[in-house]
Amino acid sequence: MKRIVADPRRCLACRACELACAIAHSGTDDLVEAILNQDAKPRIYVESAEGLAVPLQCRHCEDAPCVRVCPSGALWRSAPGTAVLVSEEKCIGCGFCVQVCPFGVIRVARRVAAGLLGDGQTVIKCDLCAKRLAEGLEPACVASCPVGALSFEEVDTIARRARAQTAAASLADGRKAPQ
Repeated sequence: MKRIVADPRRCLACRACELACAIAHSGTDDLVEAILNQDAKPRIYVESAEGLAVPLQCRHCEDAPCVRVCPSGALWRSAPGTAVLVSEEKCIGCGFCVQVCPFGVIRVARRVAAGLLGDGQTVIKCDLCAKRLAEGLEPACVASCPVGALSFEEVDTIARRARAQTAAASLADGRKAPQ
């Protein structure tokens, strides 16, 4: 199972990830067409926090509160540990998922195509670029980052790196402690 990892220390806040994401989900590869049709909506957001630029997107929580709260079944996953997806044609635009998302990365947007519920609102969120993954490509945000602030890694690799960093920090702290 892979997830997008952000390193805020490297992020330049250039928003290339937002643009690439919006285009990847717009139904066209043409930037001008995507903007003119107003179909370009990013699913990753670069926010400022304590002097750093922090790229935020859906974390595809194991016990996803958005999936549990969705009354229409529009938010779903194909199997445990896979990406949380949106069935736009089922979404009723109630926004319950927006309210329960602990990361604030689900948003309500105007429905691009008329679905079973007609025109109106639907939610949009990161789907880990499911179409790109099926083609053997990385998510658009990761592929577009000019400084490598975003990576697409196995969860076990992420955990192993975090353990190594914690161990190194503990050793460094131990060496500084008075004897």
